Amino acid sequence: MKTAISIPDNVYESAEKLASRLGQSRSQLYTKALSSYVDKHNDKHVTAKLNQVYDSEDSQLDPVILKLQSQSQLKNNPW
Repeated sequence: MKTAISIPDNVYESAEKLASRLGQSRSQLYTKALSSYVDKHNDKHVTAKLNQVYDSEDSQLDPVILKLQSQSQLKNNPW
């Protein structure tokens, strides 16, 4: 898809140099950069949702499971 955007001259010039150095087209560079930015912020969205869940739900292990886990670790630990 084609799109038109406005960016500062210094950003454009830096991007042109980087694309040339990497042997990529401007479109490839911008696509990779924007994809990376979107992915980075999607992770924050997931983290925010998880934080909402754990703000309202108890996230501690059941005491019985915690005790069993602790005993299991002791049995398997040679130290």
